[in-house]
Amino acid sequence: MVRNLSDQHSLLTNWLSELRNTDIQDDRMRFRRNLERIGEAMALEISKELPWEVKDIQTPLGIHPSKILQQQPVLATILRAGLPLHNGLLNYFDKADNAFVSAYRKHDPDGNFIIELEYLSCPPLDDRILIISDPMLATGASLVKTIEAMKDEGTPSEIHVVCAIACTVGIEYVIREAGDAVKIWCGDIDDELTAKGYIVPGLGDAGDLAFGLKSQS
Repeated sequence: MVRNLSDQHSLLTNWLSELRNTDIQDDRMRFRRNLERIGEAMALEISKELPWEVKDIQTPLGIHPSKILQQQPVLATILRAGLPLHNGLLNYFDKADNAFVSAYRKHDPDGNFIIELEYLSCPPLDDRILIISDPMLATGASLVKTIEAMKDEGTPSEIHVVCAIACTVGIEYVIREAGDAVKIWCGDIDDELTAKGYIVPGLGDAGDLAFGLKSQS
């Protein structure tokens, strides 16, 4: 399942337009906050499809049968770019357990790259709902490697992927390698991918825009 939240206009499409806008991107705090707000909006949309139960809640004047989540999800993100999006999800799923993954592109002199995964901190995942956030789903390689590594920690009952912008190539790769049971939630979908694996028109490097340029060494 792939859900593109830009299919219908909402405030989320406004935040995405600011993320893409080179006249606004220089404001790092605003860039991070827009990613965070997109995470909050995604959390609300995903919550509508999660299992719930009725629980009697004692109020000052009586008892109310309230609908609540059956379980809190596990929120995972790919460092470093995923942190603002993750924080937005955590603002709403505020009782969730958390997982963190260090996965990055290791470039060769010829311009090709492989995905290196060096760090994983993860709670038990068996029969739990897993939500993985990464702002840009480009080739899908880092996301697939992350899913594979996390499955070594247990078997989730559901896997949701949250991204601000995805590329059709990356979506197809994730579905092909990780299975169509993975649900992908996108702020928007772009069709073009450069030879170096960057989304066009995209928004640039989300990690650099959120936290500053990294060393190329």
